[in-house]
Amino acid sequence: MHPRELQIKNFTYDLPESKIAKYPLAERDLSKLLIYRDGEIAEDVYINIADHIPENSLLVFNNTKVIHARLFFKSATGAKIEIFCLEPAEENKEFASVMSKQKSVRWHCMVGRASKWKEKILEHNTSDFKLTAEIIERTSEVFIIEFAWTPGQLSFAEILDKSGMMPIPPYLKRVSEEIDLKRYQTVYAKHEGSVAAPTAGLHFTEAIFEKLKTKNIEKVEVTLHVGAGTFKPVKSETMHEHEMHAEVMDVTIATIQFLLDALGQNIIAVGTTSLRTIESLYWMGIKTKRNPEISLQDLEIKQWDAYDQSFEAFITFKVSETLEALIIWMKKNEMQRLICKTQIMIAPSYELKIANALITNFHQPNSTLLLLVAAVVGEDWKKIYDHALENDFRFLSYGDGCLLFAKGDYRVS
Repeated sequence: MHPRELQIKNFTYDLPESKIAKYPLAERDLSKLLIYRDGEIAEDVYINIADHIPENSLLVFNNTKVIHARLFFKSATGAKIEIFCLEPAEENKEFASVMSKQKSVRWHCMVGRASKWKEKILEHNTSDFKLTAEIIERTSEVFIIEFAWTPGQLSFAEILDKSGMMPIPPYLKRVSEEIDLKRYQTVYAKHEGSVAAPTAGLHFTEAIFEKLKTKNIEKVEVTLHVGAGTFKPVKSETMHEHEMHAEVMDVTIATIQFLLDALGQNIIAVGTTSLRTIESLYWMGIKTKRNPEISLQDLEIKQWDAYDQSFEAFITFKVSETLEALIIWMKKNEMQRLICKTQIMIAPSYELKIANALITNFHQPNSTLLLLVAAVVGEDWKKIYDHALENDFRFLSYGDGCLLFAKGDYRVS
């Protein structure tokens, strides 16, 4: 069955409010861990995850950093208006450049209580700076807002750090608190640009990394800036009517070479965003095999690219050939980093090309993240989630997690 025809009603379950973790545990690495392998389920805690990963495996982490994306203003009448920064409205796809901008910047935003915004410009004043917000354009889904500030030597990153709030998920049904500044961020976060955390990585600590080293388990980092679309529920009956969110990925040529050299080993994606990133590399490699002169814009992966008939004739290529082709294309175009958007949809019928296992949290019903899990483990996703619900696992972003080896993959030892 083509994923377009999948009915979301087949990917739901009853999630009681009491199962949703509203706060993180006191220690990151003491969260519960479910291990799924060859149809069998076991339990442990994250501090022992190295015990369940074969030697000489490769873990792929998303090193994106969550920005303080929620800004609050008051209208002339005293109404509180929230502006949620989603992504830059400018062409430059390199977030570091956008975040370092001074004086003014334009972003795609969602606006809470937008009907109360009557004046042309909203102001937010502190002892350190003055920030203004002006609506430049309104589309069906978002606003384009221009932020300007004085003193102008401050960067937009500094403005957000000083005045923004951490954008914790809406299903936590609470305002962000001091604890979220540290715990809604991985310990290895480096590159600012996400408005949601890559939550599978929230459990990892230096103690875990040390244990991984003793088993010669290597790690490599990619960057995919997580957008608010990751929380977007599927409201249509079939996936055909659902538009997958697009996100910016940033991967170095050295990382792609590392993945190429690791093929044949266990390659484990830490989080759905890491999985989407490395699987997108495969399809980008297919595109460069088809057209060595392809532009960066045309290299972007669209929602159904992995399933389109036009790709069928080219899937005979080995994974190594596609990654080699992508590296050749990058060298030809004098690129050390590939900064590109992906809208890839990973859903049942999709077969993993590069990864063969996934570390992830427990996801919302009726979500594309649950579809991704079902693509990895098949119908056993129901057994896994039933086990978690019956055995006091904590769900969603601050909850427990699982190590899922892909069904039918024989690299596991």
